[in-house]
Parts: sequence; C-alpha cells; structure tokens
Amino acid sequence: MMKRRDFLAAMLAAGVSPWLPGSATAQTVAGGRPAQSSIRDDNLLILVELNGGNDGLNTVVPFADPLYRIFRPNIGLPREQLLPIDARTALHSALAPMLPLWQAGQLAIVQGVGYAQPNLSHYRSREIWETASPADTYLREGWLARAFAVEPSLRGFVAGSAEMGPFDGSGNRVTASASTAPGANVTSPVPLEMPVPDGPFGASVEAAMRLLAANGPAPGVSAIRLTLDGFDTHENQPERHAALLAQLAQGFSAMRDALVGMGRWARTVVMTYAEFGRSVRENTGNGTDHGTVAPCFVAGGRVLGGLYGTAPQLAQLDSGGQLPVGVDFRRLYATVLGPWWGLDAQTVLHQHFEPLPLLRT
Repeated sequence: MMKRRDFLAAMLAAGVSPWLPGSATAQTVAGGRPAQSSIRDDNLLILVELNGGNDGLNTVVPFADPLYRIFRPNIGLPREQLLPIDARTALHSALAPMLPLWQAGQLAIVQGVGYAQPNLSHYRSREIWETASPADTYLREGWLARAFAVEPSLRGFVAGSAEMGPFDGSGNRVTASASTAPGANVTSPVPLEMPVPDGPFGASVEAAMRLLAANGPAPGVSAIRLTLDGFDTHENQPERHAALLAQLAQGFSAMRDALVGMGRWARTVVMTYAEFGRSVRENTGNGTDHGTVAPCFVAGGRVLGGLYGTAPQLAQLDSGGQLPVGVDFRRLYATVLGPWWGLDAQTVLHQHFEPLPLLRT
C-alpha cells in the first residue's frame, strides 16, 4: 500500500478530469433576486461508484438466515470470516478498516437499494442511476448536472473514469493532467496519514484529497465522483470480491483521515453506489450474475450511523429469483440535494422522493 511519503510523486503522475462550471462571487436567480442563503455549497459529496454491480449479500451478509448458505453453498462466507454488526447481519471481513466508522456512529448502511422494473444491462442501469430516471424514461442529463444548473456555485471533480456519469450534460468541462484545479498550489501538503490502496482507485482517492487540500478553507468543490472498477464478478468471485472490498475500505479510511486533518469531515458525505446488485443464487462459475438491489454505504461526520432500508428477505424473492426493491435510490439523492445542500430536490429529480433520516442536525 502507498504511504504518505509517496503521495506527491504519485499525484503528479495521476490523471484526473475535474469539471469546473463557471461561478460568480454573487449568484442571482430569475428576476435578479439574490440566491437563497440556505444553499450550503461548502458541504461536500463524495460518490464512490462500484462499477460492475456489487454483490450485496457478500458485502452486508444476512448470516443468520439459513437460506443464505443454501443459495450460496460455495461462495457463502463462513461465520469466522465475518464481522457481526448485529444478531443477524455482518460485514465482509475485508471491510474491517470501516469498522471504526461504524463504531463511531458515522457509517450508515442502507439496504435493499434499487428501483422499480430493474434493468439488468450494465449500460442502461448505469444510465438510470446517473440520470435518476424511472426505468422506462430516458433523460439526457445527469442528476448532478441538473443540480449544478439549479445552483451554479456547485462545482465537481471526477477521478478514476473517463465518463462524466452523473455530471454529464452540462456543457464545457475542464480537463487537466494534474490533480488540482487551475491556479491551485500543486505543492500543498495533504494530511493523509492512513495508507491507501495501490492502483487506480488509490490514486483517485489521493487526487481528490489533494484537490481539497489545495483549495484550503474555500468551498471550492462540492461534489466528487470516484470509481472502483471490477465488480462484475461472474467467475471466481470470492478472492476478487474480497480484494475489491479491501480497496474500498482502505479508501474510506484514508479519506476520513485526510478530511479530519483538513477540518472537513463534518461537512462531508461519502456515498457508494453501483448500477445493480448480484444474483441471490451463485452460478456455476463460482460467482454471481446480474441482480437487482444492493446496500449503499453512507459515511461522514454528520451521518447518523446504523442500518436503514430493507434487510434481504431471502424467502420472499420475486418471480425471477431476485430480491425486491426496498428503497428507491433517488431517496439517497434527495437526501443530498435537500437536507445536505439546501436545494429543491423535486426540481432536480422531477418528482418528490422522501429524504432518508441519515444526517444529524
């Protein structure tokens, strides 16, 4: 794993794509009225995309349900490799670096997240999550692009993927080969004490933290999207999935450490998402196929930790053998747009979704 002494050298080599929409010192709305003072553009959202579709049942494990091992005789995780968080639920052991967040009450786990009429195509389901559209509706702009159109003071940053995803559809973007926005001090020290995973995801985490440190106390960036690839685990899932979850957990710990050092942890929400979950039943390749729902992790200094949503009901699968939806993913977005940023979530999402009670006042 990469240590702090390697940080600056690694960042100079890391390629990232920041999106920096124009902003002004004083913003106005239609009719020349001042923008609402309730907008909190100094609150930060960090999205972590688990690209490929994460296997929720081997991430947040319903170990007390006997059907878990019946459906997964080969890839089901033995109890000695689990980290129990209550009498029925456990985390994969690779997520151990996230346990301090759970114990501090700063990690929420929202179970059963998905959408009605789920689409099991990577491309289409990813598009649905990125645009926040119903399954039968096609939208051209990403949900964050629409949020940024409503509030021009919001700014975004993408690392780890050439795709703009939820930022897509907002006109010109600024792309740079360094890890900071134009004009930022590229030699700014970054308080990153925790080790980060090797490879592209670790480099993206470091790039994001360096960008934030370079901006100093100014709001600067309001949304960051990082991508961890490799979750399409049709074959030989156990070892691959464990390695991916270890990277995710190390990345969470590193970000929390850096953000605490910058004094920004209380103004940050880190949220995972994937285009879908995996099948309940294992396949013949010692893996899983495309599924429906999965859990999402939400962490931050003002996050009200605990289990939310709908725990997997393995005895109540739908006609396709999949888990039913418990929480519409757009409720997560509504939580960010409304309580976190102070925007009108319905304007951005095109219909009302009730925010989840994930944030401390």
